Amino acid sequence: MNSEEVIALAEQGILTILLVAGPLLAIALGIGLIVSILQATTQIQEQTLAFIPKIVAVLLGIVVLAPWMINHMVQFATEIFANLTKFVG
Repeated sequence: MNSEEVIALAEQGILTILLVAGPLLAIALGIGLIVSILQATTQIQEQTLAFIPKIVAVLLGIVVLAPWMINHMVQFATEIFANLTKFVG
């Protein structure tokens, strides 16, 4: 296994991580922005107020997106295991 194959495998792994975690991070970012706007308009400056809506939104996102996320992770793992002989020797 040469360095190009290692880099390609690492790139594919990072892309899989970004695809799986990206939607949840986007949900947390969106909810955080909405809560920040509400805090700015109502002048409530409680820092812990943003955590509960983010946690609930991310948990709902996990429930909704779990089959898609698991499918991507299983495809990546299947591809790794299918090419295991190429990686080892």
